[in-house]
Amino acid sequence: MSLLGLDVGTTGCKAVAFNESGSVLAKASREYPLLNPAAGWYELDPNRVWSDICQCLLEVNAQIPHDPVSALAISSQGEAVIPVAQDGSALANSPISSDSRAAPPAAHLVEELGFERIYEITGQPAGALFTLPKVLWWKEHEPALFRQTWKFLCYSDFVALRLGLEPVIDHSMAARTLAFDIRSLDWSDELLAAAEIDKNRLAKPLPSGSVIGEIPASLARKLGFAKQVQVVTGGHDQPCAALGAGVLRPGTALYSIGTTEAIVAVMRQSNPDLRQHYISCYPHVAPDTFVALSGSQTGGRLLRWYRDELAAAERAAAAQLKQDVYDVIVGQVDDAPGRLLLLPYFAGSGMLHNDLSATGAVIGLTFDTRRKDIVKAILEGITYEQALSLRCLREIGIEINQLTAVGGGADSDIWLQIKADITNLPIQAIHTAEAASLGAATLAGWATGIYQDLLETAQKSIRIRKTFYPRADYARHYQKQLTAYADLYAALRPLYDSMNDIRAAQ
Repeated sequence: MSLLGLDVGTTGCKAVAFNESGSVLAKASREYPLLNPAAGWYELDPNRVWSDICQCLLEVNAQIPHDPVSALAISSQGEAVIPVAQDGSALANSPISSDSRAAPPAAHLVEELGFERIYEITGQPAGALFTLPKVLWWKEHEPALFRQTWKFLCYSDFVALRLGLEPVIDHSMAARTLAFDIRSLDWSDELLAAAEIDKNRLAKPLPSGSVIGEIPASLARKLGFAKQVQVVTGGHDQPCAALGAGVLRPGTALYSIGTTEAIVAVMRQSNPDLRQHYISCYPHVAPDTFVALSGSQTGGRLLRWYRDELAAAERAAAAQLKQDVYDVIVGQVDDAPGRLLLLPYFAGSGMLHNDLSATGAVIGLTFDTRRKDIVKAILEGITYEQALSLRCLREIGIEINQLTAVGGGADSDIWLQIKADITNLPIQAIHTAEAASLGAATLAGWATGIYQDLLETAQKSIRIRKTFYPRADYARHYQKQLTAYADLYAALRPLYDSMNDIRAAQ
């Protein structure tokens, strides 16, 4: 018998089967294209995502004939939304977090209710990345589609529906919609009234680790399942990964290094002071705790951009050496701090400035600059943003003394050492790269009675691969550079305003 964690991300999906001790039995993944039909628009094709999910499930089930899956839960990207007809068909592509078209509806909500009131209700800094403003964009610009839609679903509830069950959303995912009250743990009547949207057009909210139902037998067979499978509410991918990494105590934080980057700090209760830094605060997937999340939409997408646009030589070398192209790209950097300073705002700023108009910048370019210098600047710049988040958390009394790294970037010892030096904190790398899937699978086991104590089980399943400690000389240098990085956004703000004026005139 095994437990399955299904992780539905921004650029790909992954299905991982675990035994009861948390060891991987089988896994499969698929990468799907991110569509860019207009400037600032970033979408996924929900049918392509579902097709890739089905392929992953079939592939994993074929690998474990003697350890059939008994329960699964879903870890999902936040915010992306799908308009769904009553027959379950997707009526349009799903705009993801970094899609900026919903900035005007988000601004309208702030005008109606006020930024502080929205934060008080939702724990989220109102902006275009969240689900509700995206729905309002359809309401204004595609009213026929809006009327035709039965429910507006995020990917976790969309997958539950496609598995033949009621669309149910857990509290951590619901919080990412900007329509959920984190105090009453239900949809906010006040926000939905302001948006003029009926709560019946959203999924049913339940705590993480709740049984939704059983996959119908005929569909289960088509997906390769060998026995009855219970589907359980999982969570937003970041707190799911925190559970899978054993990040459950105040003073600890997850450092998620994937398509996006995020710091996920654990707290016993919500903290309204987080709003001054635009840091999200919402329920953890673990009971009776909250998370503070500060992130950037750029993250590993910036390395992917470098791979696709600038790394022809590295791609050729990787093909010749039969190595992963990212290993070749990152492997060319040296150990010393870089000579460039990069602002990684390629999809707007991170949460700390909440500015979709911000753009990236590289400072220090000369004719001596080489591609490896740009790679080093990317690795450092992405990390400076999260180090700045840690500094802001410290300013409001949330002390973090240890980071646990997960995600694709956590496989790179080079990058983890850079991150330890820049954050000036020890960083643990755990034994599995599948933390989000493991967190979801742990919730599935807890909900179906395989595990009696969720937190104890999560702690027992974690093994530390390696701990990276900050090197004093480099850490001192990076702390000075971090101050310069913190000033860079303010220095470039007039340029952003000027560029926005030019775009508006065009």
